Amino acid sequence: MRFTEINLFGVYVAPIAVMMVAAWFMTIALRQVANRTGLLRQVWHPALFTFSVYIALLSTWVLIIAASKP
Repeated sequence: MRFTEINLFGVYVAPIAVMMVAAWFMTIALRQVANRTGLLRQVWHPALFTFSVYIALLSTWVLIIAASKP
């Protein structure tokens, strides 16, 4: 994937914005799984833990996409 603008209904959007939204949806799903399994009750600060998971997902996804670039 090239890091070029994406055309969404005539509006050019930076690819990082699309990646951020996708990472946020993945974080929401993982947060619900962690809540059901009781993991969020075990961490010291649940909001900080969720933010850390979001940053880890986003950075991993960006690095994987950048490495797969020809």
